[in-house]
Amino acid sequence: MSERRARPAAKNSRRSGWRRALPPAQPPKTPDPASGASEALPTEIPSVVQAVVYQDGVRVSSPAGLAETYRELREQPSGMAWIGLARPTEGELLSLAEEFDLHPLAVEDAMEAHQRPKLERYGDTLFVVLRAARYLDAPEEVEFGELHVFVGPDFVITVRHGAAPDLSAVRHRMEETPELLKLGPEAVLYAILDAVVDGYVPVVTGVQNDIDEIETEVFGGDPAVSRRIYELSREMVEFQRATRPLVGMLHGLMAGFAKYGTDEELQRYLRDVADHVTHTSERVDGFRQALTDILTVNATLVTQQQNAEMRALAEAGFEQNEEIKKISAWAAILFAPTLVGTIYGMNFERMPELGWSFGYPFAIGLMGMVCVSLYVIFKRRGWL
Repeated sequence: MSERRARPAAKNSRRSGWRRALPPAQPPKTPDPASGASEALPTEIPSVVQAVVYQDGVRVSSPAGLAETYRELREQPSGMAWIGLARPTEGELLSLAEEFDLHPLAVEDAMEAHQRPKLERYGDTLFVVLRAARYLDAPEEVEFGELHVFVGPDFVITVRHGAAPDLSAVRHRMEETPELLKLGPEAVLYAILDAVVDGYVPVVTGVQNDIDEIETEVFGGDPAVSRRIYELSREMVEFQRATRPLVGMLHGLMAGFAKYGTDEELQRYLRDVADHVTHTSERVDGFRQALTDILTVNATLVTQQQNAEMRALAEAGFEQNEEIKKISAWAAILFAPTLVGTIYGMNFERMPELGWSFGYPFAIGLMGMVCVSLYVIFKRRGWL
């Protein structure tokens, strides 16, 4: 890919072959004058962030639009164009596809976000999808963006969807090292990969701090920690999807060093990025396993706490039952003499034992005998 191809003067002969594979760009709708609509059309935000043409690692021009970029690149046989776009329109992508002979499948992927990280080679053009990440400290969340990169013999096209690394900083870094930028589009791809991977470092640090805090909250008995563990686990799943494919992508890129004549110094840089990606991927895998273990420990602690609460409730219920037994036993003991006294207090004229001289001592003895009997029975059963 490092060899430059001669740019054709006209590309009409190759347009019809692939353009049928993509839907034509829809022209913007204009209001009907007869309808009387007076609302102005919304101003379209330009999606071309910056377009620059380089010659031997040095910026030679900064075209204002795509058409001017095409013209100036044709005037620089050994030049390189670096075009940055943010959420481009379909028409802009079709224009780029016609000019640089981009594959329709890659263009279709670039039109839509939510692509998995991958590296595809279409002839002498590489199509790379990257998932950038940044850590938001205030809400303690990881925000993901998507970056599509087309790398050809004399051009680099970046298509940004959502949050992405600061490509202006990447461009500035490359322009400060013209000896690296002179190596061509592959050097720009390296710089973009390096920026994406470097962007994972603060995310890893932030997640590590969150996990440390979660461990403290788990053993501190915070009831809201389960939700925090679950939310962070979901973010780690997304983080894995962003980092794990990069390992295979970079190894595939390194496998083609000899075939595509990649510069030896650039090979060293790309190997360094691959090492960092591998380290980050291993850290993310470790985070997910740690969160799984923490969730298990938290569930165990919650179960133990629930068991302790149930045990305390059971003990409280047992003590309450013992008190109820005592109250019931004494109520039964006191009920016996009350019953006897109530019967003999009815004062009917014809009642047995009313005229008996031993009636009163007998009633008192009967009350005492019943109370003592009940006391002995309840005592043996442990109620008293």
